[in-house]
Amino acid sequence: MLLGFCHYYHLSIVFTIFVVITIPNFRIMAKLQTGDKAPDFKGKNQNGNEVCLQDFKGKKLVLYFYPKDNTSGCTAEACSLRDSYSDFRSRGYEIVGVSPDSEKSHIGFIAKNSLPFTLIADTDKTIAAAYGVWGEKKMYGRAYMGIIRTTFVIDENGIIKDIIEKVDTKNHARQLFSN
Repeated sequence: MLLGFCHYYHLSIVFTIFVVITIPNFRIMAKLQTGDKAPDFKGKNQNGNEVCLQDFKGKKLVLYFYPKDNTSGCTAEACSLRDSYSDFRSRGYEIVGVSPDSEKSHIGFIAKNSLPFTLIADTDKTIAAAYGVWGEKKMYGRAYMGIIRTTFVIDENGIIKDIIEKVDTKNHARQLFSN
């Protein structure tokens, strides 16, 4: 019994240390809703230049969060937005994608798919956490932390006008225009 207790106690310490070391210290925020002020953000784009929400003051912004460069769903979503980019621009929208991929990965993803918009490398997931899209996901019965695919439409004053949580990756541009 004592041996079992010691083994359990040892595992508890290891598990506690593992959890503390591997889970970043994110601020828990209430879920964002339409009408809320968009959280300010600051991150590096594919060229290493700093991009922040204030850069888009006076402009409408489609801020989309996606899990990973060069995956089928993320490529379909990016290409849907690319194919309608001129329509977005004619309606006064800028588009910015955010994922935890590196700047180097974004450069390759942009080149491979001829993407005309900026991608932010949120490698520390602080932007995703601020927008409430870093969370637990499940696939094939396995739970893990990742980006919850979500798009925010932000107006010229930094107010969230729409949130799309059930993204249709192949038809995302059409989905945005229909809202």
